[in-house]
Amino acid sequence: MSSFKSKAARISARWVILFLLIFSSLVVPATSYSSYKKAIMSQKVKNMFYHAYENYLAHAFPHDELKPLTKTFTDSLSELGNLNLQHLPQNYNGSALTLIESLSSLVILGNNTEFERAVLWLSDNLSFDVDARVNLFECNIRVLGGLVSAHILATDSTSRLVQGLYKNQLLNLAEDLGQRFLHAFDTPTGLPYAWINLKYGVMENETTETSTSGCGSLILEMGALTRLTGDSRYEAAALRALRKLWSMRSSLNLLGTTLDVITGEWIEYSSGIGAGVDSFYEYLLKAHILFGRDEFWNMFHSAYVAVQKYFRHGPWFHEADMRSGKATYWQLTSLQAFWPGLQILVGDVSAANSSHREFFHVWEMFGVLPERYLLDQQMLHPTEKYYPLRPELAESTFYLYQATKDPWYLEVGESIMNSLNKYTRVEGGYASIKDVKTMILEDHQHSFFLAETCKYLYLLFNDSFLANKNYIFTTEGHPLPIQSSWHERIPSAYTPDNGTFVKSEDTIIRDSALSLQVCPATYLARSGGPQAESACHIPDARVDHRCRNDQQCGIDSINCRKRTCSIAGYCGLWLNA
Repeated sequence: MSSFKSKAARISARWVILFLLIFSSLVVPATSYSSYKKAIMSQKVKNMFYHAYENYLAHAFPHDELKPLTKTFTDSLSELGNLNLQHLPQNYNGSALTLIESLSSLVILGNNTEFERAVLWLSDNLSFDVDARVNLFECNIRVLGGLVSAHILATDSTSRLVQGLYKNQLLNLAEDLGQRFLHAFDTPTGLPYAWINLKYGVMENETTETSTSGCGSLILEMGALTRLTGDSRYEAAALRALRKLWSMRSSLNLLGTTLDVITGEWIEYSSGIGAGVDSFYEYLLKAHILFGRDEFWNMFHSAYVAVQKYFRHGPWFHEADMRSGKATYWQLTSLQAFWPGLQILVGDVSAANSSHREFFHVWEMFGVLPERYLLDQQMLHPTEKYYPLRPELAESTFYLYQATKDPWYLEVGESIMNSLNKYTRVEGGYASIKDVKTMILEDHQHSFFLAETCKYLYLLFNDSFLANKNYIFTTEGHPLPIQSSWHERIPSAYTPDNGTFVKSEDTIIRDSALSLQVCPATYLARSGGPQAESACHIPDARVDHRCRNDQQCGIDSINCRKRTCSIAGYCGLWLNA
């Protein structure tokens, strides 16, 4: 009897599902099915975020990050970048890192009630007067960036917080943290120490080794802090470090990976667009967009052209010696997957599409993107075969969809979302993958899963947050508004004849490279500037590189015209000459 009832229930359920499908097709016009499905997908991403967020609150808060398999916590702010787990604090009980990282995501998801609750808790409870040694880069992009962005979001709308409750508490916390950061910059070179104790400053016998990203990716957060507080010290320190770093480039306009902050000498000469260097390139361009200083564009332009000349091989990017440009390591790293998104901001759409498809191809091979894949041997790295819920592929997918509106990128986003739910979702949250071959899980839910991975997937399907203002997202996914009042001089890229408008000092200006997909070299021509080598896609220097279709050929570096793939399989201006 019971089996009959369950069978009848299954038949009944099938009819209900069939009815709902028919009904939905009737009430949702065929022309709007795309929007209807996007709404379903965005709700699924919301469910992902809240599954991770609520488990964090239940089992880890106010500690830093969740351990979803054991439903416990880790105070990981002092562990980030600390591979050997040295000098860990004894009495550090966390800084609610995941809550800070979730603030802007809550706003983007439309949950102003929870945003207000989180802001008020942090206002009353968060303190940085703690004896904890932290990585300057990680603390900057996660904590300072999270606080600065959330402060802006808390003050740019009267409806997000109950009037009178918020009195710049997050900005005060950010300024307190920024003042503690300044001790790290007290070096002969101006390059900051990689590690700093939040309570006591730079510790005795602290390591003088840092990465290019570590000292070259501070300008967005510290520059924004200067704009908000009027205190020039934060931006000045970050800018001095960036200028010193740029002065250390080779004659090829390439930079190494690690260096000494006291001597200003390189330690590791091999470099690429992945770990240790990635956000350096990202911040040069985004700083130009956010602050409008030509100096940032000039640095980025030279660096981008050098990357295309010396790192690119077809749709891939290998590593090379900064002195000679000769290839050193032929490997894909998961952090490199941010690059197509950066190429979209520059307007190099064809090249972005080409490399993005290769990253997604590797994702499909394993179900997720491994940390390191050896291109020359077509195999996983023997030890770095993990996937810690990284956001970079979702980030680039979002940018490519925004630039092209190609629905294929929505399918990519859905595939990423399905993989995350299939392989990493557990009862206690979302767990990192220890080995992408076996899909064995690791007991760690990184804060960037809520700050970036879920955020970019949600924005892919629902970009309503971007409807009225244009934002630059930091390397940790925290939005900073583009506004003319932060610009020293409006770049020619944002003039009215380029599809933008400037009405007053408070007017939001739009990023034309993203919306118009134009070649950056045309900016110089419009402003009457000198002719310069474009930052468009540069032809591959290897004579044995073959193409299969026009998409792989990109855009000519000199005149920005599309190159095509010849019958013989080589890229050129065969049809456009």
